[in-house]
Amino acid sequence: MGRVHLEGVRRLGNVEPVVVSPRGDWKAALEDPEIRAVHVCTPNALHAPMVEESLRAGKHVLCEKPLAVSSEEAARMAEMARAANLRNCTCHNLRYYPMVQQMRRMREEGELGEILVVQGTYSQDWLLYDTDWNWRIEEKDGGPSRALADIGSHWCDMAEHLTGLRITSLCADLQTFHKTRKKPKGSVETFTGKTLTPDQYETVPVESEDFGAVMVRMGNRTRGAFTASQVSAGCKNRLSIEVYGTKGSVAWNQERPDELWIGHRNEPNQIIVKDPSLLKAAARTYADLPGGHSEGYDDTFKQVFRRFYDSVANPQAAVEYPEFEDGLRQMRILEAELESNRKHGWVDVR
Repeated sequence: MGRVHLEGVRRLGNVEPVVVSPRGDWKAALEDPEIRAVHVCTPNALHAPMVEESLRAGKHVLCEKPLAVSSEEAARMAEMARAANLRNCTCHNLRYYPMVQQMRRMREEGELGEILVVQGTYSQDWLLYDTDWNWRIEEKDGGPSRALADIGSHWCDMAEHLTGLRITSLCADLQTFHKTRKKPKGSVETFTGKTLTPDQYETVPVESEDFGAVMVRMGNRTRGAFTASQVSAGCKNRLSIEVYGTKGSVAWNQERPDELWIGHRNEPNQIIVKDPSLLKAAARTYADLPGGHSEGYDDTFKQVFRRFYDSVANPQAAVEYPEFEDGLRQMRILEAELESNRKHGWVDVR
């Protein structure tokens, strides 16, 4: 993720990366007065201390999601940023695909009507085998949740962003398919480590979930459901979301990011392909390349960073990105999901 952030910043053209710091000496970088902003791309448990120290040093902060490992941490971070009047961003970058913004603008212009149903999945397969490993598996680094924190939070953020509605209550069921996993004796990067031999592992117990299924209520009428899975063979990064309204529907799949399905009741359905000149005016600025030229995952980071740094440069600029308050929001949804799973019942989101 550090590499993705570094490449995204370099593509802006008006922001210069000054220091890339490992975990050990990051505090020294904060003493440099030339540094105005900090990106926190470390394991989840390190987000709060690094963000708080950066804010104390007067730096604007962009932090990877999930923002923290508890809502208490996230609330403290949001309050510190607000009190210091510093720009702050939770990197829910998946909002920034052009076709996702097209869906949002269609809803805002009334083309979908009243939203009735929101459903979908975020499915991956990179932790399908018990020999698959990542730091997110251990609570000391990743926090009390894995699949729902790591990818379920993206789905929930997108559902609320697209519909303009909030998840008010939910019912969740979690499953850990691999009660033990084989942890590599050496360090491996995310999505790698698939070719190690048996003598290079040690068996460790696992508490975090491989899969979660969640039913949601969004206000009085709107209903929905989604799954988050890291053990779905063949799904590499399939965030799929469907929004059904009284006038029409839209559906999008992150593995085919330039396509948007539009559903109608009384006329033929459509599949449209990203072309900025044909997008809604408010969605057009999220696409930099002409039709037929794909914009993908790395481009979403560029779009977030552009808006973040525009607001750093101009104190009067509008905030067009998710802030720490949005990260806090997802932590509260996550904690409701964990509580629901423990209780085997519905839980209100605080």
